[in-house]
Amino acid sequence: MSVKIEWTVSAKENGMLLREFLRKEKMISKVALAAVKFNGGQILVNGQETTVRTVVQTEDVITVIFPPEQKSPSLVSEHLPFVIIYEDEHFIVINKAPGMATIPSREHPTGTLANAIIGYYETKGIQSTFHAVNRLDKDTSGILLVAKHRYVHDLLTKEQKKGLVKRTYVAVVHGQLNQLDFTIDAPIGRKEGSIIEREVREDGQQAITHVKILEQLEDRTMVEIQLETGRTHQIRVHLSYKGHPLLGDDLYGGSVEEISRQALHSKRMSFYHPFLHKEILLTAPIPEDIKRAMNR
Repeated sequence: MSVKIEWTVSAKENGMLLREFLRKEKMISKVALAAVKFNGGQILVNGQETTVRTVVQTEDVITVIFPPEQKSPSLVSEHLPFVIIYEDEHFIVINKAPGMATIPSREHPTGTLANAIIGYYETKGIQSTFHAVNRLDKDTSGILLVAKHRYVHDLLTKEQKKGLVKRTYVAVVHGQLNQLDFTIDAPIGRKEGSIIEREVREDGQQAITHVKILEQLEDRTMVEIQLETGRTHQIRVHLSYKGHPLLGDDLYGGSVEEISRQALHSKRMSFYHPFLHKEILLTAPIPEDIKRAMNR
């Protein structure tokens, strides 16, 4: 199944070369345009196939048909259960369960969300591959946004770099915090001698985490977290660096007595939908194991 997208040329776009309209106005990459041209796609103006050197006029209808995408041969299709909280022809949004990796790795070659999505695509006749806009650690639950085709994935990746994909998490951390809300701005890099662990280090990449107290007990605190950047293990590293590791996060100093995975859940996400031209806001309820870890 090919992806077909249409636009109507506006007055301000009148007289543009079609190449300029597609590259600058619609942000179709050079690589994607080449794929349309050479891999079985089409570019139409008012229903007629044309070249990108065509000059477009106001009210012209531009249609781009992207060629079907091929999944990586190493990505095995599996029919696994997962919870869909939003779906349209461009996106599928999942409430990911803890214990499911996002993409295959040496440790988890199968059983991942990517495997499950490819299996789902097969049953629905969607010819595409796995395009995660955001990723969650294996034991982090909650909202994960998947693009159904390369073009919309590219658009949302650009949105994300501009900070327009908003992600809010909830976590339970050890100890009491002495500020109602605060920001952690500390660079994160790979820990020397480890391929998994990250740490705050001067030569790391900039990482900014906003933290707000939701509920506080004598020895633990539930916090709401908003990410400004998206480094690997960012929330876990930053809270541990501040002396408040997440419950269940034994990699970064948390206790696993009351919860067997890090008490971290992606509860809310908003993004601007480039085809519906409106903001999409989605939420996923806090899982029972995190509630129990907070309230004992």
